[in-house]
Amino acid sequence: MLVTSLKNGLKKGLETTWMLAKIVIPVYFFVTFLGHTPVLDFMAKIFEPFMNFFNLPGEAAIVLVMGNMLNIYAAIGAIKALSLTPFEVTVIALMLSFSHSLFMETAVVKKLNVSASKVVLMRLSLMILAGFIYGTLIGGVTL
Repeated sequence: MLVTSLKNGLKKGLETTWMLAKIVIPVYFFVTFLGHTPVLDFMAKIFEPFMNFFNLPGEAAIVLVMGNMLNIYAAIGAIKALSLTPFEVTVIALMLSFSHSLFMETAVVKKLNVSASKVVLMRLSLMILAGFIYGTLIGGVTL
């Protein structure tokens, strides 16, 4: 019984690791590749004014895009590829807790006959509000 449970647990653990690795590793390499080209710097400059609203660097926008458009695991891969501080990672994590996987979860909401546009608007509004409160108001306070 114990051996069977351990085998099943190991099998499930390896399956989960493989599923996550298929998402995180390609995103990590993609963002790392972008970091060695002018593309990431270009994107960072474009998004810098918006990201400053949250006390984040411009390149953090790619993490939000990956987390919102794909899933939270893609965002983790992007975070790992960038040089973000623990504070910046915390702001991004808080923001993505409200808005991750927008496409997939919006499809689920539509199946429940709930207004998809209202849900997306609410989730994005909460993401922006949480990012502003924590990133700018709380993050700017030093004790």
